[in-house]
Amino acid sequence: MGEPYRIRENGIDLFVRLTPKAAMDRIDGVEASADGRSHVKARVRAVPENGAANQALEKMVAKALGVPASAVSVVAGGTARLKTLRIADDPEALARGVEALFQN
Repeated sequence: MGEPYRIRENGIDLFVRLTPKAAMDRIDGVEASADGRSHVKARVRAVPENGAANQALEKMVAKALGVPASAVSVVAGGTARLKTLRIADDPEALARGVEALFQN
């Protein structure tokens, strides 16, 4: 299974599968889709209306990685479950932060 992110010049793109209307806001780990690509499983309590679930996801990921909420934005999949988040910061530090989230 590959990494659920792609390093960019000024940050990373994080691939996420979002479940809205969950019991709690939570990042559940990494899983592989049928095509073999990896993505982060995330749940938010917000409903998928008017971008509320996307905003909740952006805030949750920003807090988990220790970056400002303004550094995280949904750049693909705005109305789909599979999303791409662009996170602007030091790419290597972000990659280590994502990997640290899933180490037991």
